[in-house]
Amino acid sequence: MTTVHTDPLSWLDDEAAAIAAAGLHRTPLVRSASSTAINLASNDYLGLSRHPAVIAAAQAAVGAWGAGSTSSRLVVGTTAAHIDFEDDLADFLGTEAALVFSSGYLANVGAVTALAGRGDLIVSDTGAHASLIDGCRLSRARVVVTERGDVDAIRRALAGRDERRALVVTDSIYSIDGEVAPIAELYGAAHDLGATLLVDEAHAVGVRGPGGRGVVAECGLSGAPGLVITGVASKSLGAQGGFVAGSAALRGHLIDRARSFIFDTGLNPAAVGAAHAALGVLRADPELPNTLRSSVRAFAEAVGAHTPQSAVVSLIVGDPVAAVAAAAYCRDRDLLVGCFRPPSVPAGTSRLRVTVRADLEPTTLVSVAAVVDEALRAVGAR
Repeated sequence: MTTVHTDPLSWLDDEAAAIAAAGLHRTPLVRSASSTAINLASNDYLGLSRHPAVIAAAQAAVGAWGAGSTSSRLVVGTTAAHIDFEDDLADFLGTEAALVFSSGYLANVGAVTALAGRGDLIVSDTGAHASLIDGCRLSRARVVVTERGDVDAIRRALAGRDERRALVVTDSIYSIDGEVAPIAELYGAAHDLGATLLVDEAHAVGVRGPGGRGVVAECGLSGAPGLVITGVASKSLGAQGGFVAGSAALRGHLIDRARSFIFDTGLNPAAVGAAHAALGVLRADPELPNTLRSSVRAFAEAVGAHTPQSAVVSLIVGDPVAAVAAAAYCRDRDLLVGCFRPPSVPAGTSRLRVTVRADLEPTTLVSVAAVVDEALRAVGAR
């Protein structure tokens, strides 16, 4: 008898149809190098991705080291440029040491899984980035999820534990709406109850704190014991890569235990060079974050939104299909804005996510705000 085999992946067609019916199908936007569209969808908050010094440093790094780092950093993938950047980054953040990963996602996964495992407790809030959530899942620790910024709930979770170690994880600036977490209070809760606090500063470095050093520095907690900072070079620094910063002992532990560091090819030299140069630009012009926040205020006022605490202006549409249509309206008028739908945001809260840049002229901000307002009105969100 002949056995007829069906394609074991045929279920993907049904899945795709269901995703499309819910208005949640995604197609990557392909940008052209010659595009004249104004980009308010990226996380290039300070506009440094195209800064001449940053581009020149990337080109110089390729000339010196080649296109790739060629291996895991534990083999021959660590260059002198990696170490120089890590040292400068640690000094900037006020920590003993820093360790660079090839992405922010891998930095968070590596840090969480290296700091907590079976027999440990992780307390995470509902605003945590997907990389922190995945790190929690991979750790095999017991995970308690609390409401975003609920310090009392975190205290209760920590006080009621019987695990040997505990780790609290949070974003300092929540990536979807740009609101700031109560980092000082969270550190107080963790410190009082013998837990480590891991703060993802991805959307805060270059945006908040003295000279753009982040919310941890803004709270006066730089270098505090039991505090771990993670972040990226792919947002305000305009390049690529992630990092973990803290004590020298933490750096050594991650090198030995963080699988996303051990088994991953090191960050490429061009990205290292670009990120380090961008950090130099930020050091030389510590007013850049203030310029950015002034631009955010101007845009928010022009579009009729409340002034956010970071560079993110979140405009709720509600229906995912309407949100896509509003983003398309903007795109047709040479304006790129973010469109966030479930599972990135809760059901019923699909939105336009507009990220303001420090290098935009005030007149440009007013004109793009008018386009965004028209888009929201066109889909009935105003």
